[in-house]
Amino acid sequence: MPYDDQAPVLQFCGVDKSYPLGNRARRRTVLKDVSQDFAPGRMYAVVGPSGSGKTTLLSLAGGLDAPSAGTVRFRGRDLDRIGLDTFRRRHAATVFQSFNLIGYLTAARNVTSAMEITGVRRRGRKDRADELLGLLGIAAEDRHRRIQELSGGQQQRVAIARALACEVDILFADEPTGNLDQDTADDIVDILRKVAHDDGKCVVVVTHSAKVAAASDEVLHLKRGRLSRR
Repeated sequence: MPYDDQAPVLQFCGVDKSYPLGNRARRRTVLKDVSQDFAPGRMYAVVGPSGSGKTTLLSLAGGLDAPSAGTVRFRGRDLDRIGLDTFRRRHAATVFQSFNLIGYLTAARNVTSAMEITGVRRRGRKDRADELLGLLGIAAEDRHRRIQELSGGQQQRVAIARALACEVDILFADEPTGNLDQDTADDIVDILRKVAHDDGKCVVVVTHSAKVAAASDEVLHLKRGRLSRR
């Protein structure tokens, strides 16, 4: 079944997610009947109190987990039909709060390794890594330093470059400014907006930051497992 270019790039259709409580038959429901369309070229902020299900929502959207009921679709196709591994490899990338970078590799090598995993053409990988790291403000001399030698703000930029290098349609970010100083946080927000508006990507950010929410095109509020527009 081909993709439908007229369909939302990402779509939640009546999604529920629950987990078993210990060895009992009881289950804890985290998401309840979530339905939402996401479009390319827009930045979305998902906000809500701790424990409201934001991380679970991001895991389902990024193909890291499957819903208990309902469907998550990419351009009209259910993710379980595409295959979660295939979806993550070809269409979506996540910038985790903990960065998930490889500490003993350089910034540049972290980016090119992501291209290798996702099958981006071999020719020009190094040049593309340099281009992205430069656009994200990583100086030439820092691109060849190990990740563990870089600041938190630099690591966040490398994590975004690594995600962009995968040439995906959707970029997810989990609290991308949570551990950064204000100036660096503002820079990261500007970068995410440019990724959406200039590159035409769909950007979905889970955040507690009012500034990140204010900079987004659409704010979605998650409370007690239910998603609504603000």
